[in-house]
Amino acid sequence: MTVRRHERKTPVTLLALSIGLALQMSAAQAQEATSPPAAGSVPATPAQAASETTLDTVTVTGFRASLEKAMDIKRAEKGVVDAVVAEDVGKFPDTNLAESLQRIPGVVITRDAGEGRNISVRGLGPDFTRVRLNGLEALSSVGSSDGQGGTNRGRGFDFNVFAAELFSQLIVRKTPSADVDEGSLGATVDLRTARPFDYGGFTATANLQGSYNDASENTSPRFAGLIANTWADGKFGALLSVAYSERKSVDEGSGTVRWAGGTTNGGFNAASPFQAARAADVYAPRFPRYTLMEHDQKRTGITGALQFKPGDNTLFTLEALYSKIDAVRDEKYIEANGLSKTGNQGKSQILVRDGEIRNGALVYALMDNVDIRAENRHDEWTTEFKQYSLDGEHRFSDNFKISGKIGTSVSKHDNPVQATIMMDKLDVDGYSYDYRGNMNEPVFNYGFDPTSPAGWDLSVIRMRANQVENGFDNGQLDFQWTVDEYFTLKGGVQFKKYDFESHEQRRRGTETIVPKFSDGTIHMPADMTELASLSGINGAPGTWVVTNFDALANLFDIYGGGSFNGINSATGAAASGSFAMDNYAPSDRSVTEKDRSIYLMAEFGFDLGSIPVSGNAGIRQVRTSQSSSGIATVNGTLIPVTVDRDYTDTLPAMNLVAEITPDFLVRLGAAKVMTRPGLGSLTPGVTVNVSGSARTISAGNPFLEPTRATTVDLGAEWYFSEGAMLGAGLFYKDLKSFIQNTRQTFVYSETGLPASLLDGTGASTSDEFVLSVPLNTPGGKVKGVELNYVQPFTFLPGFWSDFGVQLNYTYVESEIQYLLANGTPAQKEDFTGLSRNSWNATLFYEGKRFSGRISATNRDDYLIQVPGTEAGFNSEANGVHGQSGTTFVDASVRWKFNDHIEVSLEGSNLTNEAQESWVANPALQLPLEYSKTGRQYLLGLRYKF
Repeated sequence: MTVRRHERKTPVTLLALSIGLALQMSAAQAQEATSPPAAGSVPATPAQAASETTLDTVTVTGFRASLEKAMDIKRAEKGVVDAVVAEDVGKFPDTNLAESLQRIPGVVITRDAGEGRNISVRGLGPDFTRVRLNGLEALSSVGSSDGQGGTNRGRGFDFNVFAAELFSQLIVRKTPSADVDEGSLGATVDLRTARPFDYGGFTATANLQGSYNDASENTSPRFAGLIANTWADGKFGALLSVAYSERKSVDEGSGTVRWAGGTTNGGFNAASPFQAARAADVYAPRFPRYTLMEHDQKRTGITGALQFKPGDNTLFTLEALYSKIDAVRDEKYIEANGLSKTGNQGKSQILVRDGEIRNGALVYALMDNVDIRAENRHDEWTTEFKQYSLDGEHRFSDNFKISGKIGTSVSKHDNPVQATIMMDKLDVDGYSYDYRGNMNEPVFNYGFDPTSPAGWDLSVIRMRANQVENGFDNGQLDFQWTVDEYFTLKGGVQFKKYDFESHEQRRRGTETIVPKFSDGTIHMPADMTELASLSGINGAPGTWVVTNFDALANLFDIYGGGSFNGINSATGAAASGSFAMDNYAPSDRSVTEKDRSIYLMAEFGFDLGSIPVSGNAGIRQVRTSQSSSGIATVNGTLIPVTVDRDYTDTLPAMNLVAEITPDFLVRLGAAKVMTRPGLGSLTPGVTVNVSGSARTISAGNPFLEPTRATTVDLGAEWYFSEGAMLGAGLFYKDLKSFIQNTRQTFVYSETGLPASLLDGTGASTSDEFVLSVPLNTPGGKVKGVELNYVQPFTFLPGFWSDFGVQLNYTYVESEIQYLLANGTPAQKEDFTGLSRNSWNATLFYEGKRFSGRISATNRDDYLIQVPGTEAGFNSEANGVHGQSGTTFVDASVRWKFNDHIEVSLEGSNLTNEAQESWVANPALQLPLEYSKTGRQYLLGLRYKF
């Protein structure tokens, strides 16, 4: 057996020591600069003093410069806009795009393997946010574990596809205008890469970092570089940037998947000695387990741009963007899978000898006849993104210009290897679980030594593969006619085609047919196992035996696709099997959308008494032609079905800005908006999925209406000194319709679906499945407030003037009527993904040589599923599933040796914040998943030529 163990060594104090030392040095420099002349020195002449004053002109750099550039963008816009900007070439404030966006008021993120993945804006999830790359709408998808939702098959953008170093600015447009693409209810996010004309002549930079994760105890490289130049008196320019990074992390914790009950004795054997368990509302964890997930990721990004300016009135820009993630993920578990079984050999055979019930939940139990499983899942996946675009504009006169844009993008996610090898011990006596102490770190006793390879049988070899592809073709033509200095007319047409395809392959036959070892049995040899060990949480036990995935894969050549003679581990009978993969038709689906839009918008300015007012008002009309394909079940037969439909939306929008004083602005925005239905919801068929403990049935609805809403924003901004701002905003969204994925738990035989859909999955018709059906519901209201404060402390004396703060706070509330799968009302709750309170705070220091900042980002608890899937858990409905709030702390320090060389030390998730989900009703909250990913440190050297 091989053993994986590590002791954590966390250099938490390193950043603090660096900050303290550098601040002392900066204070000394400041004191020296402000000290009176030494005795005997010669006073400067007026001419010398004037010369010295010119030389001492302050140039704002670093994080403070980034804030000021972002503030300039915000101030100049007519709508409600926030931005994040790189203050210099290749110096984006964060190493992850999502983690940079979370600094913006109203933006919160979700993470995968410790890295920012998706964003929600003002309480509305990733599907309500559109992303444009260099002005063109795009979509990217990556893979994940089952607990994190698996592969992205929705409209939400996965920001971890790209390295942040490739971008120069991010703009979040929270209020619509007629000239911005439709489809957003939360925000439109504009990501912009660098262009050669952004720089004055030759520019080059290189940044090399070493990244250390204290959970995996691994150091990985990270590199970014850019080179740009212009020629022919600024008429031609070229730019190339490259980013490469490796990341190895560990995600470890515990899980239950969900809590399940039964109509008698909680579903356990009626002869159980523990008589208190004889109640219909007794709930027990379905898969009480420890989890260990190891991630190995390599990311490559490249951008290129050519710009040509033949004259003062004409500009062409050709851009290309490429990014690729190669990832390997290993997931290792030990679990009491007998608690999830519904057949005669499952939960009903378990005798509960002792236990404790709290508010209907069996939080401690000592049991006999329990099936135990250890599993090792191996994933290999790649996401490749490409985009090409050509922009052009020509000014025919001082008053009239046209511009155009064409481009195409494609995101291909390929997961060719998704295999799990399991081994079981059946009918174990003396098993116990205990959630009475720390529910996120339960205590397990398996009734045997979990580190011993003896007594295990090979039980399941599950093999899956899947692919997801998203593609956009864009074309746009616009004009701008400046009638006079107070009135400009804009208009244009846009053509957009979007294609989505998803496919899946599964192992042929039944996954419980496994090959025999050399002794003619399926008893696991010791050299076919290894040990998994926790270090980030206090597991009890913290080490257990799992299958050695590589050894078994090589022994049986599971990727070779061959046939074999084996044993059906479920029945013990001899059987023939195969490792060949077949297309799994029920999971095949596609959507094609063709959008044709036209808009007309006026930009204007006038005086309201002594108050200058400016703004824009316009209307956008878009026609959506949608074609959805999938596999439907008709009289028990699977047949391919395609459904076509069209719909049209007319979307007016207005934004006004009143300059009460030159530094005090009041903004008002109002618009009608729409967001198209989620991709998975449009499938005209049914998909049955069995993956690990998850058993789900997803039915689609290609006739769903979009989510349509009316939005109103009112805000005020006070730019009270150089680089400082105080802002407050109110927002209100009235959703006229809403798409809800209703969920309910059914035994498969009650659904009316053919048993053939379970072929090869290892599931039976007596198993419970969670049925998900999308429905249009009446909608609801979202309202909230945002507060924003930025202040460099230039009013303080000495080196204290180099400090500053960035603070913001957002409050959001909503109320939605949720439904059960049959359409009857369940409960009223907030939108899923909505944190009522969120804030972030940054303290920064920007000296001549030294700079540093420390940031904290917080979001409240939020719901991830309503209703829950624990039927009867709540007397009124099904309870809810939720995610606990988090506070992430990041810090960075930099020392600038000269104009060319800079060193940096950065740390993220310095408190090793946990991710924690749960199921709750008014009386009780029970754990679902809990994990920690460790702290990340980056030590870097930057050189600018």
